[in-house]
Amino acid sequence: MKNKVHNEKSFLQLAISATLAILPLSISVIPWGILCGTLSIEAGLTNFQAQLMSLLVFAGAAQLAGIAILGVGGSWLSLINSTTMISVRHVLYSATYKEEISKLPFIKRVVFAFLLTDEMFAVAQAEQIKSGSFNYWYAVIAGFVFYLIWNISTFIGIFSAHFFKNIDELGFDFAIVATFIAMVVPMIKTKVMLLAVMISFITSLFFAYLSVEQGLIISALAGMFVGSLLSNETNLQEKTSEVTL
Repeated sequence: MKNKVHNEKSFLQLAISATLAILPLSISVIPWGILCGTLSIEAGLTNFQAQLMSLLVFAGAAQLAGIAILGVGGSWLSLINSTTMISVRHVLYSATYKEEISKLPFIKRVVFAFLLTDEMFAVAQAEQIKSGSFNYWYAVIAGFVFYLIWNISTFIGIFSAHFFKNIDELGFDFAIVATFIAMVVPMIKTKVMLLAVMISFITSLFFAYLSVEQGLIISALAGMFVGSLLSNETNLQEKTSEVTL
């Protein structure tokens, strides 16, 4: 009986910790969710369709890109191509947790995959670095809290779209930039990571200036390549030093 109470208390503490960790990012994404809901209605979706998109797709950047394409009457091929390119980073996220997740039952893997977002990944990584081990429930609870707030924000946007026009002109889209800055900056703890981020930042500005269509993807890949290259060299130097000693 005591063990059961202790386990319930431990799980409650874990849930509270995960909720508090994801809360700042969840709050910062509220304008983004409102914008997504509003633009969905302006693009011609019904209330049900707009909310269902957030409930089932649950991918902010991909949703906004998809809504923009639908709004101008773009083809399904363009829709699939754009959302795939935007969401490809999740392959890297899932690869990070391959060893931990592959051992779990299928249902748990599906739940984790569905709730895996940039924000959930950042929080789960921070906790793993802090504790030294991956905690499935910590990540899932954080992801679920973010999921709830995202959908509530979308609902507010859908509701607001019927009473207020041109909400997209209020600058809510800056929440996208603010959210990613809030996620990336705390993760920069080494010179290699800092250099990788700077490479991506500088090349993204360069490609934006030249109006390169896939400039953001290219700059991200450039940063990852430089970071991977320097990280491998650093590890090799450390191993060489150990052998020498």
